[in-house]
Amino acid sequence: MFTSHVGGTLTGSGRTQTSDMTGGEIVITPFDLFSPGSRTYSATTSTPTESVLLDVRQFGSLLPVQVKEVCTVADTDKQISVKVEESGWAWLVCGGRVIIWKICQTAVAKRPVCKDLQLPNSGTADHIAIVSPGPLETAPAQAVSVLAVVAEGVARFWPSLAHPGRYTDTALDMGELCNFVVPVKGGDFIVGSYSGQLLRVSVDSSGRLQYRALKQGHGGLLSGISPPWLLSGIRSCVSHLWFGVRPPVLQSALWAGESGCLYTLTGSTLSKWEVDKNSERLIFSWDAGRANKPIADALWGSVSTYEMKVAYLDVKLSQAGRLVLLAAAWRHSDMPPLARHCLVTLKDNGATISDCSVAVTEHNPPFLDEEALRATRLVLPRASGPAAFLYNEELVFACSAGAGGEGLKIAGVCGGGCCANLPVFFSKNSGLVAVLARESASVLPGTMEDSLCSSLAAEPSSLVATPEAIHSFKASSMETPGNKTRFLKMAFLQFCRKDVVGAKTLTGELFPAEAEDELDSVVSRISLDLVDAYPASDPRWAESVPDQSASGFHQLTSLIILHQLEDKMKAHDCFMDFLLQVGLLDRLSQVEVRGAHMATRMLLCEHGEKLQAAVVLRNHHTKHAELLNQAILSALQKNNSVVPPGLTPADVFFREVSQISSVLECLLEEERTLKNEVVVNVNNIIKDMLQAACQYRESKTSIYRPGRNAATEPEYIPWTASGGARGVRGIISRQHKLILSSVYPVADPELRSVLCRQLCVLLDVYFGGYVSQLSSLPHSQQERYNSLEMEYSQRRSELLAQLLKLCQYQWVAALAEKYSDFDTLVELCEQTDDQSRLQSYVTMFAQQNFADFLFQWYIKKGKRRKLLSQPSAQNQQLASFLQAHQHLSWLHHVHIQDFQSAHRTLYDQARAETSFVRKKTLLALSKLSALASDVPKDAVQKQVDDILVQKQVHDILVQKQVDDILVQERVLLHQKALPKQLLEERQMIPDVMPVLTAHDLIRLYICDDNRQADEHDFKKALDLLKYVDEEDGVDIDALKCHIFVKALTKDNWSSADGTDDPLDAATDTVFVKILLNLIQEGVSLQTYLPDVKDLLDLDELASLKSKPFFEFVLRANYEYYVKKRSLTA
Repeated sequence: MFTSHVGGTLTGSGRTQTSDMTGGEIVITPFDLFSPGSRTYSATTSTPTESVLLDVRQFGSLLPVQVKEVCTVADTDKQISVKVEESGWAWLVCGGRVIIWKICQTAVAKRPVCKDLQLPNSGTADHIAIVSPGPLETAPAQAVSVLAVVAEGVARFWPSLAHPGRYTDTALDMGELCNFVVPVKGGDFIVGSYSGQLLRVSVDSSGRLQYRALKQGHGGLLSGISPPWLLSGIRSCVSHLWFGVRPPVLQSALWAGESGCLYTLTGSTLSKWEVDKNSERLIFSWDAGRANKPIADALWGSVSTYEMKVAYLDVKLSQAGRLVLLAAAWRHSDMPPLARHCLVTLKDNGATISDCSVAVTEHNPPFLDEEALRATRLVLPRASGPAAFLYNEELVFACSAGAGGEGLKIAGVCGGGCCANLPVFFSKNSGLVAVLARESASVLPGTMEDSLCSSLAAEPSSLVATPEAIHSFKASSMETPGNKTRFLKMAFLQFCRKDVVGAKTLTGELFPAEAEDELDSVVSRISLDLVDAYPASDPRWAESVPDQSASGFHQLTSLIILHQLEDKMKAHDCFMDFLLQVGLLDRLSQVEVRGAHMATRMLLCEHGEKLQAAVVLRNHHTKHAELLNQAILSALQKNNSVVPPGLTPADVFFREVSQISSVLECLLEEERTLKNEVVVNVNNIIKDMLQAACQYRESKTSIYRPGRNAATEPEYIPWTASGGARGVRGIISRQHKLILSSVYPVADPELRSVLCRQLCVLLDVYFGGYVSQLSSLPHSQQERYNSLEMEYSQRRSELLAQLLKLCQYQWVAALAEKYSDFDTLVELCEQTDDQSRLQSYVTMFAQQNFADFLFQWYIKKGKRRKLLSQPSAQNQQLASFLQAHQHLSWLHHVHIQDFQSAHRTLYDQARAETSFVRKKTLLALSKLSALASDVPKDAVQKQVDDILVQKQVHDILVQKQVDDILVQERVLLHQKALPKQLLEERQMIPDVMPVLTAHDLIRLYICDDNRQADEHDFKKALDLLKYVDEEDGVDIDALKCHIFVKALTKDNWSSADGTDDPLDAATDTVFVKILLNLIQEGVSLQTYLPDVKDLLDLDELASLKSKPFFEFVLRANYEYYVKKRSLTA
């Protein structure tokens, strides 16, 4: 995998100072890929030693050709400087050239982004900064802008890296040589000079550079503020007077993008600027001399600060958000004087600095001069562990914040930085290299690694992802079946040796981002090989272990079955960590399992679950050997597994962990004797196995959970919920039936308690399987979800109902509460008459609308009294629920004495009611409710007059409501008075007949079917005229004429012929009797009766008009009753 690696040596052990940067060994976690490389290192270790703790490895893909060319042909007098950014970009400055390239994320990238830029006037500088509108990590070349400032102050700006020939030049008025350039908010830049002058450079709409100076006073401080070295107390003043005050040199600048702050470090001051989009503000200038005393105490004890000098060289931000200063201290009195480097950690409280602590390193080179010290810089990776790295042109020194350190001599170091949370440096001879902790010990237990190597038919030393190994893979991948499986195992072995870099490189070759075809099958095959691995070191298995060239693992070295299972569990955990670290876990899709598709991650989880279940089963095997030996032998026979000579059935069975569930059905067969002890033992074995599997699944949810952007996965059916005759779900159902039907009825109370406790755990697994299955279904499979949920609800209710019948309330409540079985919970409370528990469920499941379910349950069961007897706290919720059940809501209103609402509800129902009897009842109740309603007693009465007015308005409204009810009641009375003969003729039953309108009743009273109709029936028809709804479009006058016509046709007027007195002749007619009734009621016939001419013109009287005597008698009676009676009145 790597061309070479260079070890470092421990240069010594020194005294440490306790601080907030404590730690032990250097811990680095690489998160990016390293290249196999094609170059060799020229770096050498400083001094031979037996302890080599560091490795130097090439980082990223091969260097661009332009960079190689510069490193090869550059003159020795030409300085090369390189900067590595956390975003993955790097640039090299040599002479008048700037080469910017993107460090490729894979070792096999085809064409890395690389651009060659020319500096203005062949100037030299390494002051380069790049920005982009979005994250630089993912920005394409066309979105990256570059600013380069040469030492003399000429700035060249490239709007797009994709077009090196398009740029603008601007001369910046620096006054001093340029020292740094950093990008800040809004795509702007801060440019600083050695003297501390700061310029803000921005790009206008035309693409030209604009700049302005940050407001400063003498020495680079905010105008109006005295230099801090003159204000830091007598000690500091004397110190500066003694050694002489020099103008501060701007040594380092740090941009903290997350907080939007810029830190600048001179030899004596740490300044903090708050930089906004269009402005900047100096927050503080902290006198670095305040750290001199802690530095002196850490290095020499209680030595006076007057005897030493300190140079502050660099500033970085730690992962914990604290500032870390690199400082070098020396005393001229020492012979020879040594520059002792230390790390000063400061806490930024926003406007002040506190918690100054010092960590001493073991980097103590001879002191030459201050200028030479400034060449040493600090790299502080944001990785796990407190590792820090110091470097200059000749040395990279790794330290762990005071616990000694180790130096690596690497020739020609031209620069460095952090990338992918790793310290990365550029060497003229080696290119980009990363310094890592050397970790060669395998994490696999015991001598498992050697057995793993034997499964690959290779020596341990050859299982390294070198370029030759990768080339061998490429050459044979198309020829050798299963070659990817073998090489992925090799990558796994590299990972187990803590060579994450090598593992990433090899997996990148095996499974590029665009190739996903074989990934799932290869990963699932290796995982299966792990859980079903053979114990190759057991001599009894010598003839049974497959050939070493096969794909399986033979890494188990233990002879004890339980230890073999524990080793497999460790190996499985390592394999999952391997998939996660190399980036394969999130790329997994699905495989076919038990005839259906399953997410590959969940298959890996299943392997871990079965390992846990196997460990539990093995522990039970030692306790119940006779029972389990018979079950294991039966399981092997059903699986057609042969027990080789010299091996026991347990050896063979526990080797193949993937088939561990086959023993469950066989355990049920051992219960045929129905012995209590056997049933209890079988229950314990099954429940402990399944419970261990489920607990593993729950505890590892974060590992096996799909990523945020993962594709929709297939339905997940855990093996603990598998269906079919031999599935776990069927086994639990059979055991449930066996216990309750055959064992429980004859068991004593103590045994019953044990059986119920065991059964509760089994049902917990049973229901949990359904929940996992339902949770895995996407929204697009709603039909499948509804079907499965119905099946789940039915089975849950059936199984719990049987326990409820046995009065096992404790276990029923536990399961029903966990799985929100509201129906069972209500049944439980009703059976035990425990209303307090029921109300506690209303509160417990408030978010799931338990109260609405309870109300609906009462309606379904016909328990309306309990529905309407809810506590007052639920009145509002019950009222909302009853809005959809108005036939009950009025009772609730009456119960809470809201009579006005009861009246409205009853009245609305009465108007919509079609049944005569029910409408009459509803109207009567509505009238009573309206009469009972009144102004609320607790209303605030402002004035007596206002109260009287409100009462009068209320009385008017009530009277109107009562009058309206009376009208409908009178119509109902007319319907009730329909002649019995007519109802029988029309086949109408009074109790079930619909409510008739006034118009319908008129037609019934005057119809021909009412053969016995007399003046009273016609009078009722006339009375109903005032109740006819005008909205029905009925002509009242025409209808009145029609009633009188029907009355006239009821008599035979021919019998009056020959009579001289027309009044006497019509005395007994229905028509005259109607007139007499109207006169008796005081009706004015002159206005009430239709005109006689209008009556005679109607076609219905055509047969009577043919008789001259009829018209004579009719007109005579009209004249008499209308005119004469009106005069009398």
